[in-house]
Amino acid sequence: MKSGFPPEMSHLLIQICRAHRYNAEIALNALGLHTGQEMILFQLWEQEGITPSQIAETLCVEPPTVTKMLQRLEKSGFVERRPDVEDGRISRVYLTAEGKSLKIPVQQVWNRLEAQTIGGLSDMEQALLKRLLLQIQGNLATE
Repeated sequence: MKSGFPPEMSHLLIQICRAHRYNAEIALNALGLHTGQEMILFQLWEQEGITPSQIAETLCVEPPTVTKMLQRLEKSGFVERRPDVEDGRISRVYLTAEGKSLKIPVQQVWNRLEAQTIGGLSDMEQALLKRLLLQIQGNLATE
């Protein structure tokens, strides 16, 4: 490691994450979404009627974060929360027609972002990058 601060690899990862998030934010804002909200929509496109706590667990975020995101998505008309039919203390999250209509545009945003991110890398380089990123993720994972 070089003696300069911040460490070179960590700084590069931070710059990459910021650039990725910036590009995602611009594209998602055009659809009326904030970065991160699309992850909830991805979950709901796979399975509606899940609870906010299930969403939080899958996204590895705290329940209050999901609550705030759901409030914004509800205000935008993309999702709705309904009480569980068997236990009124539990709410379940469902897509509205507007939320369902975002599926293809959001997938297109992520496809373009993925292509931009790995542009110019060969299949072998992509596989190596994925392996290295997974190793870094494992290194940083907390137990």
